[in-house]
Amino acid sequence: MKTLKITLLFCLVSIFSFAEVSKDQKTALVDLYNATNGDSWTQSWDLDQPVSKWHGITLDNENVVAINLSFNGLNGTLPESISKLTHLKSLNLSFNKIGGELPNTLVSMINLEELKLFSNVFNGEIPTDIGDLGKLKSLELFNNDFVGEIPSSIGKLTKLESLILSSNQLIGHLPSNLSNLKSLKVLSVFDNRLLGTIPSTIGGLAQLEELVLSNNAFYGELPSELAQLTNLKTLLLGQNQFKGNFAALKAKFPNIVDFDLDDVNRNSALATLDAEEEDEN
Repeated sequence: MKTLKITLLFCLVSIFSFAEVSKDQKTALVDLYNATNGDSWTQSWDLDQPVSKWHGITLDNENVVAINLSFNGLNGTLPESISKLTHLKSLNLSFNKIGGELPNTLVSMINLEELKLFSNVFNGEIPTDIGDLGKLKSLELFNNDFVGEIPSSIGKLTKLESLILSSNQLIGHLPSNLSNLKSLKVLSVFDNRLLGTIPSTIGGLAQLEELVLSNNAFYGELPSELAQLTNLKTLLLGQNQFKGNFAALKAKFPNIVDFDLDDVNRNSALATLDAEEEDEN
């Protein structure tokens, strides 16, 4: 009898040790592995081992809640089946060579809080309904080849703290409804093809600490509402076509640490920030 109890106990321990995620979740992970040349990853997965032992995977109650495969040599595309990871809160695939367009199914992953796909070779447009990811706190897509306009639905991401879309090929204006992002601390869109004036609504981003607009085609006067961003520590505006001399601008931000404008704007003084110049087009 004692031997039987020990055997049963061993079996139970084995079962719990090798507990697996659901079939759909495991299929989605294997699809990701196959679609990004998993055999050649820096740290590959042994598909015969339980998912809990796979590099970069975090489980909670037998659900995949985080994937961190940054700097891991992924090369390929992102499969549509990734949306089967319905419990996923964090997806970090940065610093790889993943390309192609983002699958439309991505926006159904409504539990995502972090989406970090920067420093890859993604192309195509940012999904227009990216705003459906209502729990997002961090959206970092910089250093890719995304094209098109910044989707206005981003204004629905009211929990967003970090929005970094720099070093892509984005066009158009900054959406005026970015003012809805009351928790935003970082807004960076430098090195794109964005244009137009800076919307006065930007003054509503009271928590903003970093505003990076450099290397675009913005123009006109900076809106007077910009002076409301008293928490700014970084303000980078160079390589645009803003009007006026802004030597006094820095003094309007008591916490500023990193400040940059073109050399042509460093002379003279600016008594007040002018109101937003309306786009005649």
